[in-house]
Amino acid sequence: MRLDDLAGKRVAVWGYGREGRAALSALRQRFPDHAWTLFCSEDEARSISEVDAMLRVVTLPPDAAVLAQFDVVIKSPGISPYHSPVPEAVAAGVHFTSGTALWFAEHPDAHTICVTGTKGKSTVTALIAYLLRQNGLRIALAGNIGLPLLNLLEPSRKPDWWVIELSSFQTQDFAGSPAVALINNLYEEHLDWHGTRERYAADKLAIAAHAQCLIVNAQPELLAATAAHPSRRTFGGFDGWHVRGDAIWNGEQSILPLAALPLPGHHNAQNVCAALAAIEAAGEDAATAATHIATFRPLPHRLQSLGVCDGLEYINDSISTTPYATIEALRSLHGRPVVVLIGGFDRGVDWSVFVDYVAAHPPRGIVTMGANGAKIAAALGHMESPGFVLESATSLADAVVRARTLASAHPVILLSPGAPSFDQFKDYAERGREFARLAGFDPAAIAQIEGLGIT
Repeated sequence: MRLDDLAGKRVAVWGYGREGRAALSALRQRFPDHAWTLFCSEDEARSISEVDAMLRVVTLPPDAAVLAQFDVVIKSPGISPYHSPVPEAVAAGVHFTSGTALWFAEHPDAHTICVTGTKGKSTVTALIAYLLRQNGLRIALAGNIGLPLLNLLEPSRKPDWWVIELSSFQTQDFAGSPAVALINNLYEEHLDWHGTRERYAADKLAIAAHAQCLIVNAQPELLAATAAHPSRRTFGGFDGWHVRGDAIWNGEQSILPLAALPLPGHHNAQNVCAALAAIEAAGEDAATAATHIATFRPLPHRLQSLGVCDGLEYINDSISTTPYATIEALRSLHGRPVVVLIGGFDRGVDWSVFVDYVAAHPPRGIVTMGANGAKIAAALGHMESPGFVLESATSLADAVVRARTLASAHPVILLSPGAPSFDQFKDYAERGREFARLAGFDPAAIAQIEGLGIT
């Protein structure tokens, strides 16, 4: 469905986050005299600064009967198509779409490199864009990384490549045909939105359906699920871009030492391999691109060292929303005395893999917090003779205080929650800024993601 297909139809926008605002702006530009309806929360309604006489704002959550009054609903990514009232509204004839799907319909011939995966997709997306720019190309960086595609609906000059991050919420219905699609990894997440692990995996894998070239991690589950793709490449295995010893290799050629990477941890070395594999698949010079990796600036909230305050180093890994991400954060700090803060919004994820990891590799201390903190603490409490001290907190502020009491000489306090932030914060960025403030640093000093847009 293209924007012009909305002419004369009864259209509503559901949600007033970044995607909702971008959708309304695109609609107003294309149809300046058309009346629209916006469903949003009262807090979102209060944030509407520009008066629009042609916009009807409804702050009550819509049910199926209300949604059935519209031909098309442009919904925000966070609204699950699997939960009421969406299925009932679909049965009543309502067509649901998204800003991402509309953009792809408007740009069927765009040169796109689309990145998804459970973890690391923002870093990989930003790294691809940065390295291609260093190779002298004009690049658009947008999508789930922080700039809705509809904000770049009609660029004055087309980029050589669109480098786009897509969440599982967006791949579910985006219907694009990327020149290169990359699936960085696949773990259990967002079960509250997708309903089941199988559906989550299927929604992630939807990015591969019409991809001209597909890049996947050499992860057994991904390899099995994508074996039938006619143009599939892999990274992480010895026949492609991979980590071996203390270097990154491409097949049998050593490319650069891990010591040259500005990104800590084995998982980030894998992210570099993913980015270079995508650049190579796009037909660009990956070897030259690799020479620029050392100057890449890591993204905020991803193993971000805030500095040392009163003898304690604080590391902000607020982006961590799965136990697997927390494990990788701990691995990157192996050998250092770490107190880790975990817990947040409960998505029903199994924490047994984390329990097994800390049983074998205990940190100095663990402080649980948030809505699922008690559940995690209970799982950890069943361990016999744990090699760490366990504390439970009610909030992030309480967790920071308790972490300090567990600290000894020159330790690290690591925020790597392994869970979303929605129980206490708007998003992971707000959680990271609050952690910085509690640790004694200026939250405003946490940089925004650089390079968004077209340059």
